[in-house]
Amino acid sequence: MRLAVFTKNLTNPAYGAARLGAERAAAALGGVEVLHFVPQTPDDPVQQSALIAEALALQPRPDAFVLSPVHATKVDPAIRRVAEAGIPMIGFVNPIDAAPSVSYVSSDDHALALGIARHLFQHLQGAGRVLIVTGPEASYTSNERLRGFRDAVAAFPGIAVAGVIAGDYDRSVARERTSQWLQGHGGPDACLVANDIMAVGVLDALDAAGRHATVVGVNAIPQAIDAIAAGRMLATADFNAMQMAYLAAECAVSHLRGEAVPERIELPVQIVDARNCQQWNLPYEARPVITLDQLNDRRQAP
Repeated sequence: MRLAVFTKNLTNPAYGAARLGAERAAAALGGVEVLHFVPQTPDDPVQQSALIAEALALQPRPDAFVLSPVHATKVDPAIRRVAEAGIPMIGFVNPIDAAPSVSYVSSDDHALALGIARHLFQHLQGAGRVLIVTGPEASYTSNERLRGFRDAVAAFPGIAVAGVIAGDYDRSVARERTSQWLQGHGGPDACLVANDIMAVGVLDALDAAGRHATVVGVNAIPQAIDAIAAGRMLATADFNAMQMAYLAAECAVSHLRGEAVPERIELPVQIVDARNCQQWNLPYEARPVITLDQLNDRRQAP
């Protein structure tokens, strides 16, 4: 059994964890081969479309596609060709809208953003100037997280948005754009960042400028956990891409074996800070994952 796994880039550690999650599922299930397809240019819809065509041209073809689309619409023609070939698709992180999918595994990005923003604002005692750092403009997760950030701001009258910049889910981009912003605007009290690798870039920029601000992110990547343990970051929200890809791969295999799988799996919001970060202070290979059976047991528990 062969699974074609499509992740968005080689730059975000969360997607490295997702690739590992698919491989961990394959190893646990047995008799499953994972083929990875990753754009060399991060989040490039043209390259992902070409990789989909490449996977469709393989002989034998993959039995299922486990796919995180890099764009809400620009990969749609390629996705429709997968459906036309009769190959089942399982989405993770971002939904597959262009064709039916067997299952979709993700977290509620709006709820994650709302949770981490509220955590930050409560830490600030409801008052302060906050710089928001978003992901790519066309990113589904970034737009949902920005919406969650703005909804949280609306509930805290003492919080002022000092600025909004796009860090494109990239450490170097976030570092450079934060540095430029700091030169023209001075220091904010806090930075509300849409993912952790950008949060690390924001910390780089603050350090270089000799400024301090309270920083939070999303993803719970090892670099963020290290920063929280060292007191450099306040918190992150766990967007567990490894777990998502694990369950998506397991859904693909279960479906191919004729078993029923959930149409949608949504992981819970978990805030990680100094009080509990030791639970996440593990390499991805050692972090626990839950299986479909364990997930079903949790749902059925009183």
